[in-house]
This record gives sequence, C-alpha cells and structure tokens, in this order.
Amino acid sequence: MHTRNKTLASRGPSTHAPAREQRAAAERMNQKRPSAHILASRRNGTLYIGVTSDLARRICQNRSNAVAGFVQDYGVHRLVFAEFHNTLEAVILREKRLKKWQRAWKLELIERHNPQWRDLYDELTI
Repeated sequence: MHTRNKTLASRGPSTHAPAREQRAAAERMNQKRPSAHILASRRNGTLYIGVTSDLARRICQNRSNAVAGFVQDYGVHRLVFAEFHNTLEAVILREKRLKKWQRAWKLELIERHNPQWRDLYDELTI
C-alpha cells in the first residue's frame, strides 16, 4: 500500500460539495507537506518534475524566477499535477520514479487528474 496519492487535481474542492468540505479540502492543500509536482510551460509543452515540503512557496519562487535554472530557462510555471506524501523519503522516491517514466506516461498522469491542464496554483492559495 502506498502512502501517497493525495493529488491536488483529484482531491480539490468540488463545486457540488458543501462549504465545510470545501474549506477542509483547501486546508489540506495549504498544509506544508512533502509533495511531488509537475509544472508545464503549456498544454503538452515542456515538463518539470520537482519535490518540495512547501508547494505554495516553491511555486511562488518559480513564478517570480527567484531561482535560476530549468524552470526559469524554459518558462515552466503552470502547476498541472501535485501529489502529497507523508514523508520526505516517500516523495523523493516518487519523484525519482516519475523522472524515469516515458513522456507519454507523464502526459497520461496529468490528463487523468487534470484533463483541462488548468493551473492548480489557484487551488493552493484558496
């Protein structure tokens, strides 16, 4: 059994859920927990797989180009997938596995959880 799989796209607040359930989902997303995430430059564009213990802070850094590197060089700023884990060790292992995946598998993962490729950052900052 895996300790992961609290994905942002599939676990986000539903438009049909009561307000209390939506608030609880927003609180879970805002917690500082280890997460693996995928950023994209656009739909089917350049992908970046990363890991962090504070997803909102990391995405904010990436968007402001505060850290030089791949994300800044390729304009990869759209959060299209996020998955929360219980431990840093588990999330690092997941990141390594995702990085070894074929591109088609990564695209399938994104499509399954976020078919519109919407930017999930807005759901982080509710």
